[in-house]
Amino acid sequence: MMFMRNYRGFQLFLLAVATGCLFLVSSCMKKEVYPDVPVIAFQSFVEEFDTGKYATRGYLTITFKDGNGDIGLLPGQTQPPFDSGSPYYYNYIIDYYEKQNGSFVKLVTTVPFSARIPYLTPDDPNKAIKGYIVDTILLNPKPAHDTVKFKFFIYDRALHKSNVDSTPPIILRRR
Repeated sequence: MMFMRNYRGFQLFLLAVATGCLFLVSSCMKKEVYPDVPVIAFQSFVEEFDTGKYATRGYLTITFKDGNGDIGLLPGQTQPPFDSGSPYYYNYIIDYYEKQNGSFVKLVTTVPFSARIPYLTPDDPNKAIKGYIVDTILLNPKPAHDTVKFKFFIYDRALHKSNVDSTPPIILRRR
């Protein structure tokens, strides 16, 4: 009986040491720290072809980091400054460029490529976030020019503008 009680005490001692080590290790782990102004980077652009000669859609993937996590809008968040007439209605701005006579020219399209990123703020005391955004972009199935690129940036809810990044030139014709 004495051995069992000492063994139980030894188990509690080991549990206390393991718990202490866990707290020590977790307190040494660094929390992610990013600037409050969002930072983005191009990751990839993948074209999708139908049975025709040209790409019909593309998947633009970017990475993002934000120190206070105020990226994204709620579906009903359409009051100023996020109303439909505002430059902040879309918080993911994507501009379209075609290569014409050797230079990229920005074109205004009838259907915008820009989008509204949904609310991403974590329910956590540490609001810093990072991740990927994948956006499906419908492409002109019969483009006048076969080489395009996209420039893009995001706004957070405090209206901080991220850096601007772009895709490399994209050839829309099937090889």
